[in-house]
Amino acid sequence: MVPEISKSHAPDKMSEDYWRKPLDLDKYEIPHGTIHLIKERCKGCEFCIEFCPNDVLVLSDDFNSKGYHPPKVAETDTCIACRLCELICPEFAIYITENESSKK
Repeated sequence: MVPEISKSHAPDKMSEDYWRKPLDLDKYEIPHGTIHLIKERCKGCEFCIEFCPNDVLVLSDDFNSKGYHPPKVAETDTCIACRLCELICPEFAIYITENESSKK
């Protein structure tokens, strides 16, 4: 019987969410990033929201000039700069910059 793993993949909660962790976890610094949104390019497809492994983005209540709801950053500290949102966005409306503290 395998323990149930929760949906959250936040690295800060690794010991809480997973029944095991990598042996060399303390040797590596987990990267963190800053999300930049170009709201006027967004067409509201919600791919970035759906595929973010840490649920960093949520749909905003605001409208852009095209009439779409762009995403907004809900959890600023949980972005691990995986760049999945950047890769999946069909309109190139989102990009990530890695924080200085997480660069080597």
